[in-house]
Amino acid sequence: MASFNHLIFHFKKYGSTHKKLYLLSLILFFWALFDGILSYTTPLVFVSKGLNNTMMGFVMASSSVAGALFDFALSRLMKNTHFRRLYLIMFSLCFVYPLLLWKAQAFWLFLVIMAVWGLYYDLENFGLFDFVSRHTQKEEHSSSFGVVSVFKSLGYLIAPIFAGFLIGQVIDWQPFFLAWFFLVVSFVFFLILYLKIKKNDHHNHDENVRFKPVKVVAEIKLWKRVAVFIWPVLSFTILLNIADAFFWTIGPIFSEKLANLHPLGGLFLSLYMLPSLIVGWFVGPITRKFGKKKTAFVSFFGGSLFLIFLGMCRHPALILMLTLLFSFLYSLAWPSIKGSYADYISETPPLEKEVEALEDFSTNIGYVIGPITAGILADRFNSGLAFSILGLVGIIWVIFLLKITPKEINLK
Repeated sequence: MASFNHLIFHFKKYGSTHKKLYLLSLILFFWALFDGILSYTTPLVFVSKGLNNTMMGFVMASSSVAGALFDFALSRLMKNTHFRRLYLIMFSLCFVYPLLLWKAQAFWLFLVIMAVWGLYYDLENFGLFDFVSRHTQKEEHSSSFGVVSVFKSLGYLIAPIFAGFLIGQVIDWQPFFLAWFFLVVSFVFFLILYLKIKKNDHHNHDENVRFKPVKVVAEIKLWKRVAVFIWPVLSFTILLNIADAFFWTIGPIFSEKLANLHPLGGLFLSLYMLPSLIVGWFVGPITRKFGKKKTAFVSFFGGSLFLIFLGMCRHPALILMLTLLFSFLYSLAWPSIKGSYADYISETPPLEKEVEALEDFSTNIGYVIGPITAGILADRFNSGLAFSILGLVGIIWVIFLLKITPKEINLK
C-alpha cells in the first residue's frame, strides 16, 4: 500500500509542474515500443540469415562503432543544438530502419542497418540529456531520469511480448508494421511537445553562455580534460551497457529456448525490463540519501551476484526469478548514474556536449564489447553461462570502482 501511495504522490507532485517531462515520457514510451520490437527482432533476423552467435555479435557491435564516431561529430558540430532538432533527425532515421531490416539480404547491408540503428539511438540519448538538463532542476535530475525510465521500460517490457507473439517460424512483415505504427504515435506526441516548447521555451542553462564551434584538436583536449575527472563514471557506464547488450543480443535467442521448456519462458526479456516500472519512482529519495554514484555501484554489485547463479540453474522458473532480481537492482543503477551526468551538465553548461558525448561514447564502447563478448561466450559455452561470466566480471569491476572513485567530482 505504501508503494501505491508513493506512486500517487509522484503523480500529484509532478503532474501539474512537470507536464513537459510527462509528455516526453509518452514520446519515449511509444518510441521504446518501436525500438523494443525491432531490438527483439533484429538478432532473430540475423540468425535466420545464417549468422552464428559470434558473427551476429560482431554485426550488432558495428552499430556502436558508428555511434562512437558520431559522438565526436555531434559534440563538435552541434554545440547549440536543442533536443527538438536532435529528435527530428532521430525520427527520420527511425522511419527508414524497419524497411532496411525487413529487406536486407547482403552482409554489407546488415552493417549499414546497424549504423542507422547506432545513430538514431545516440540521438535519442543526446536529446534526453539535453531535455533533462534544460527543463528540470538539478535536485530532480535523478527523479526525472527515473520517471522517463519507467515509461521507456514499460515500452521495452511490452515490446518483446508483441514481437514474440507476431514472430512464428518465419519472420514476416507483421512486427515491422507494428513497430512503424508505434513510431507514428510517438512522432505525433513529439510534434505536440515541439510546438509547446517552441511557444514558451525556458531552460536552466545560463542564458549568457555562448557556445562556439571548436577545432578537432581543441575538442579532443576538451574530451580528455573532462574524462580525467569523470572516468570512473564513464567506466561504470561501459559496464552497464555491456550488461544491457548481453540481454538484447543473446536474450531473444535464450528466451525462445526457454519458451520451449516452460510456458512462461518467453517472458525472459519482459521480466528483465519489469523492475524499471517500479524502481524509477523511488530512485530520487534513495540517491538523495546515499548519493548517486554509491547507489549505482552497490546496486549493480548486488545484481551481479544474482546474475552469477543464473547460468548455473537449469529450471526455467528459477532462471526467470534470478533475472527479475538482477534487473531490480540493475534498474536502480541506471537513473542514478544518469543523474550524475545531468549534474555535471548543470554545473558546467559550456561542457554540456562534451559530457553528453563522453557518456554516449562510453555507451557505444559497451555496445561494442557487449554483443561481441556475448556472442563468443554463447558459442563457446552457452547463453546461461555467458550471463554468469558477466556477473563475475561485474562484481570485480564494481569493487575496483568503489575503492578508487572520489565522493565528489567537480569539473569546474
